Amino acid sequence: MTLKIAFSKPSPQKTICLGVYEGNKFPLPTQTWDKALKGYLKNSIETSKFKGKLNQSLSLFTPEGGRIFLIGLGKKEDQKEQHWQKIGSSLLTALDASPNGEGTVEIHSLEGSNDAEVAANLAFGALLKSWRFEKYFTKKKPEELFSIKKITFLTPSPETAEKVFKPLSKVVEGVFLTRSLITEPANVITPASLAKITEGLEKDGIKVEVLGDKELKKLGMNAILGVGQGSDKGTKVVIMQWNGGSKNEPPVAFIGKGVTFDSGGISIKPANNMEEMKYDMAGAAVVIGLLKSLALRKAKVNVVGAIGLVENMPSGSAQRPGDVVTSLSGQTIEVINTDAEGRLVLADVLWYTQDRFKPKLMVDLATLTGAIIIALGAERAGLFATDGKLSKELSEAGEKVGELLWSLPMDDAYDKDINSEIADMKNVGARGASSITAAKFLQRFTNNVPWAHLDIAGVTWAQKDLTFCAKGATAFGVRLLTQFLMKNHEK
Repeated sequence: MTLKIAFSKPSPQKTICLGVYEGNKFPLPTQTWDKALKGYLKNSIETSKFKGKLNQSLSLFTPEGGRIFLIGLGKKEDQKEQHWQKIGSSLLTALDASPNGEGTVEIHSLEGSNDAEVAANLAFGALLKSWRFEKYFTKKKPEELFSIKKITFLTPSPETAEKVFKPLSKVVEGVFLTRSLITEPANVITPASLAKITEGLEKDGIKVEVLGDKELKKLGMNAILGVGQGSDKGTKVVIMQWNGGSKNEPPVAFIGKGVTFDSGGISIKPANNMEEMKYDMAGAAVVIGLLKSLALRKAKVNVVGAIGLVENMPSGSAQRPGDVVTSLSGQTIEVINTDAEGRLVLADVLWYTQDRFKPKLMVDLATLTGAIIIALGAERAGLFATDGKLSKELSEAGEKVGELLWSLPMDDAYDKDINSEIADMKNVGARGASSITAAKFLQRFTNNVPWAHLDIAGVTWAQKDLTFCAKGATAFGVRLLTQFLMKNHEK
């Protein structure tokens, strides 16, 4: 079910959601309602614990038989886009008690704020939070699924609010696509089926190329092929191009790890929680969702999305610890641990992308290391970059949308830890600083192109409800990279 969003001019309503500032100060619409109700709202609040703090809510029945939901707006000085989006996400929970599955919100005429932008960002936050994966329920659906089906935002300028909201809604489509792909089980999302899904983006104006085993072998992509040789699902590399910028402008490139299931291979993982490894393709899913949203927004920028799709399974034909492969770059890799496969996937795709497209910069995303979860938990993704300006721009974009990054060192001293005694390098170093040595491994395949690596292992799958999503797939990265492009590269 998709939540429907509408904008309309203020009008009398029997059921309404109103805003209250921290300290129980009423903005103009709430003042108007309280006056019409002869102080009922103020009197009700005084006998409750409601203080107008950010995202606090209170449900009231009016003497006339109507229903009013109050939502805390927090402090006046905190007003900004992300602030309104957070309130929007809380509106969804507050309005879920609406008897007919529809809610109306009147939060506008706020001091120092643009009415249309407030309404659009409230709607954006509500829509982001509304997503649920219901595909495989055949009987009663879980109680946590929202029953609210439509929210109408009352604003003096509904046409302007709709205009502001439209590009935001396209970003949401990309986010929802990413969440769906991550959530699907590995018997549905395979290298071949995921490649087929990307071909569906051609209707949005994206050019899609799919390279299979034969093409990859001919090119010399032996690093990614080695990962997939234990599976009967085949290996794919998908190239997606959105050309919305100037004809001769070099593209911005995004590369995603797409391991559709990671058993660990011969270096097999423990059985406990292995089912979560269906989302080891999250980096690829983020790139797909990003390209989708760019096309829907008609973004004025040239972007290449390159994803390596493979399944890592143990079998008689699987890659063994100790094997040596020759990557597309010509560099040789000793495979010490077959469960460190993501960097092998990215090695070939990074090299192919820089060699073919000559991008102005590259950003890769991967659920790459468990060590990043130990370091940063589920609060931030790890950021590794060879370019200070790129690192700063990505961090600022993350702060803007609430998808936070933390920059880690890339000193040359870490690089020697992955030197091999029988090949150019090995795919794992010592146990210490293993997220950093993984990034140093990837750096060897960037050929000095400005590059950043986002290790999203800890932020891809939420173990509890978050502000903008329920427990499960987050699509971390789609909004961050959208903001990064809008601020720094779109014209």
